[in-house]
Amino acid sequence: MTILDGKKTSLDIQKELEVKVKELTKSGANPPHLAAVLVGDNGASRTYVNAKVKACQRVGFKSSLYQLNINTTQKELLSLVHKLNNDDSVDGFIVQLPLPKHIDKNQITLAINPAKDVDGFHPENVGKMSLGLPSFLPATPNGIMEIIRRYNIETEGKNVVVIGRSNIVGTPVSILMSRKSNPGNATVTLAHSRTKNLKDICLNADILIVAIGIPEFISSDMVKSNAVVIDVGIHRIEDSSKKSGFKLLGDVKFDEVSKKCSFITPVPGGVGPMTIASLLMNTYLASYGNK
Repeated sequence: MTILDGKKTSLDIQKELEVKVKELTKSGANPPHLAAVLVGDNGASRTYVNAKVKACQRVGFKSSLYQLNINTTQKELLSLVHKLNNDDSVDGFIVQLPLPKHIDKNQITLAINPAKDVDGFHPENVGKMSLGLPSFLPATPNGIMEIIRRYNIETEGKNVVVIGRSNIVGTPVSILMSRKSNPGNATVTLAHSRTKNLKDICLNADILIVAIGIPEFISSDMVKSNAVVIDVGIHRIEDSSKKSGFKLLGDVKFDEVSKKCSFITPVPGGVGPMTIASLLMNTYLASYGNK
């Protein structure tokens, strides 16, 4: 069994970007500029945004953080989005999810300029992805594809089962896995909590991607021997024995499934860091294209 080390792979990508940025800025070009908008004080969101800011500093990007009060209105947030759309010094920006319940996330997503949508959520980018056209790919699905590529995991002709149909992970990664590309060219089944005979479907998977949002949902009896398992879930569970007061679990029972599979992502240290790497790759693309 091989651990798919997302933390190491993410740092490798960041080092590659750092070299590229240094080469381009030597000639007087501006470093890529990523802005992040955080509404409220969700602990997990703050941790994630802070990690993005640190990653920007590591690779030589400029970063800006807009921290808004949880009572910020939708109109006020839209005003900031329009401001960032029209700020030529900002190459790309994200509005961190989840948003407070009184704000319609779809309206915010639609308001973002697709050319600065480095999260890859705007319908224009999603549509281009579906057609196989150049676009900003959603950060988490693209991070999954990148770690599969860098570990030379064969996907062509393989049975891939994706559990979870969200617009952020499940649906886009199912599209990417089925595209005529490498990684890709897989036969994909998109399953979810309403799927019948889910265990039997999972047992047919050469590659199992789990993004169902339920702690330790996948057990070893749902995974066939030597399967590749990608665990997208991350959950904070109270644990008084930990200094932090909580432990982190994925959607997969790692201890038992890891004994049965060929490759597996850990939680933490698997898909999460790859999401950040993918965001940086998109920001670089927004700034410099394919240079």
